[in-house]
Amino acid sequence: MILVRQMRGLLAKRRILATLVRRDLRVRYGGSPIGYLWTIIDPLAMAAIYFVVFTLIFKARSVGYQPYVLFLIVGLLAWQWFSGSLTETSRALLAESRLIRSTNLPRELWVVRVVIAKMIEFILSMPVLAGFTIFYLIKGDAHLNARLLLVPVGLFLQFVLLTGIGLILAPITTLVTDTARVVRIVLRMGFYSTPIIYGVHAAPASLREVLLFNPMTGILELYRAGFFPHDLNYKSVVLSAVISFGILVIGTLVFERLESSVLKEI
Repeated sequence: MILVRQMRGLLAKRRILATLVRRDLRVRYGGSPIGYLWTIIDPLAMAAIYFVVFTLIFKARSVGYQPYVLFLIVGLLAWQWFSGSLTETSRALLAESRLIRSTNLPRELWVVRVVIAKMIEFILSMPVLAGFTIFYLIKGDAHLNARLLLVPVGLFLQFVLLTGIGLILAPITTLVTDTARVVRIVLRMGFYSTPIIYGVHAAPASLREVLLFNPMTGILELYRAGFFPHDLNYKSVVLSAVISFGILVIGTLVFERLESSVLKEI
């Protein structure tokens, strides 16, 4: 019931939400000489580093699907959205405390606007993936399939997951400022416990089942399914959907419970 009420409140203010998202994107890119290109440079640089380490130094070609660069970029782009959203949603209420105090907008809006802005950045970074895909298609090393239609499903699930986590982190960080430091540590650990630079198949058998309970595992399966001929791990996808929606429900409850305390704090 709370979730439905919050969704209705956000839909009623969708124009304001769109304005805030545009403002965030202008602020991010407006003061930089190369602006939007940073969205492309960051994952490219990371992909180059991991490609050199895992294919030229360690010769670990079995850790991911081939072509490995394509495998890497899909994971890195998704993680860039994930980590950026968690970092910024954790301080979303603190950063906009003046506007929150002076307006009567749904407070969830300040969290959702971050997730949407980061999602747009994720979508804008797709030319990187498209460029490498075309290159490997021409070489004959990549083969697309109809499961590319699952990408929007992954996009939706990641949005749900990040919104839920953001609704938990934003009020807690406002009340306990050390939470932001904890988030940074968890993100570092989360990067290596998420199949970004390796596939679940490359993990020891004892850890594979554990990795399936990371909601990003199933989301990455959906993103990669159309680019590689491997069998889709339906168990990981179902677990990701259940956990993502579960976190969203928990997030709405936590936000509702702590909202009054947050307003007193800011």
